[in-house]
Amino acid sequence: MNCFVFRNNTIEHLFGGKEVYYSGYDDISYIPEEIDTYIWFYQIPFKFDIEKLVDEVKSYENKFKLLYDRISKDKTVIVFTLKNLFPIQYTDVSFSLKEAVSHFNDRIIDMSRQYSNIKVIDIDNFFNGFADKDWVDWKFYFISQMGVNPKLALLFKKWFAKKIDEIELQRQKCIVLDLDNTLWGGVLGEDGENGIKIGGDYPGNAFLYFQEALIELSKQGIILTICSKNNEEDVIEVWKKNPFIVLKQEYISAYRINWNNKADNIKELAQELNIGLDSFVFVDDNPTERELIKQMLPMVEVPEFPQQPYELPCFFKMLVDKYFCIYSITEEDKQKTKQYKENAQRVQEQNKFSDMEDYLKSLDIHITIQKANEFNISRIAQMTQKTNQFNLTTKRYTDADINNFISQGCDIYCISVADKFGDNGITGEIIINTEGHTANIDTLLLSCRILGKGIENAFLYKVLSILQNNGIDKVRAQYVPTLKNGQVKDFYDKIGFDLLKEEDGIKEYILDLKDKEFEIKSYYNIEVK
Repeated sequence: MNCFVFRNNTIEHLFGGKEVYYSGYDDISYIPEEIDTYIWFYQIPFKFDIEKLVDEVKSYENKFKLLYDRISKDKTVIVFTLKNLFPIQYTDVSFSLKEAVSHFNDRIIDMSRQYSNIKVIDIDNFFNGFADKDWVDWKFYFISQMGVNPKLALLFKKWFAKKIDEIELQRQKCIVLDLDNTLWGGVLGEDGENGIKIGGDYPGNAFLYFQEALIELSKQGIILTICSKNNEEDVIEVWKKNPFIVLKQEYISAYRINWNNKADNIKELAQELNIGLDSFVFVDDNPTERELIKQMLPMVEVPEFPQQPYELPCFFKMLVDKYFCIYSITEEDKQKTKQYKENAQRVQEQNKFSDMEDYLKSLDIHITIQKANEFNISRIAQMTQKTNQFNLTTKRYTDADINNFISQGCDIYCISVADKFGDNGITGEIIINTEGHTANIDTLLLSCRILGKGIENAFLYKVLSILQNNGIDKVRAQYVPTLKNGQVKDFYDKIGFDLLKEEDGIKEYILDLKDKEFEIKSYYNIEVK
């Protein structure tokens, strides 16, 4: 990703890198076109005349609007909020500068709601981690106009990289929770359902606080699972009967409550949920269990658990900041717990059948295909960022990129899949650009939670039929190998495409649509909107 930073101070030490370019101080006259991302990083000048300072801050809004109007809307624009790094207040009732700063920050937040390619980063999140005396080093300011202390540069770069991950919707998907001395105090098998510490006085109130926090995390699209050495019947009983436990079974997408090896249990959870082990965060008070997971499943994140229950609020904040924070969430994210529980029911249902066709017929599968629009663009972009296993090219796109594809006339279709167990929401997409009578598949992906039911074939066959009806003669496609998409390396071969060439694992395909017929099984109920 190459960036161009608009600034009014020396900030090279904060961003650096070979692909980062900078404007002149307070210069918005030049906007290079061959740039992926534009960054607005203005700082409040160090001046003592508050009235002039207020006027200058007020001018930033018009400058940014003037700049933004000249930037292509298919480019991402990252805007940092303003923060006064050296506040001087001559009277207690002088709020004019604070008001000007708040007005600018509120305005760019409003613009980000109106324009999806504007992403706002709250600079307070960084500086709040340091004492205000460390924000500025006056030696470096007077020597080279560095407003931000260069001693903070390395930490800023790491923090900004994390913010980019959040904008690109990169985060862990699932948290695996122990029970005894993790979600409540004490050991259920020894203390009984009424003897464990949850709610009431300390330490029970701290564990209750932690459970309430985890419920909110689940509402943000994080999958909650349990992995505990306990008797399953005892845990289900305490979920039902203990009135102080708020994190009940309804919030848990899957669990392994037994006396088996926890590493094996987590592997089973990954298989049941159909997500990668590198999507997991393991939370357990027992250092021996944590070390086991570190050794046997190094791809699983294993944070240190606090030694005292009163440290749980800070521990939860660390979990969110380090593993689960994301720039924005979609409606599909909010339904994750429900969707993954429904997926577990599908697995159980499949075990009842010996014939796959009979199982698929029993599901009553409904597939809705619709074109990209203002309501689903964020989800379409999100899937390109998060989907790895069934992803033929693994290209990553932002909202702005998707809007750019649409403006160029590309066809973008997404699918929603529902069956008798529930609605999975938008879980697949295809991006196609057309040249004459030839279509090129840029992206084809499906969420892992709908795989294994032939939906990918039905989806592509239907899209190919649409292209055929629109006068397309040939379709080109590509498979680009990654560490995670090996399962689809022969997908186009199996679907009927002809292999043109293969080099370094990259496969180029073509399909002649003339006189081609596509058989879609009757148990797929497909609606095109």
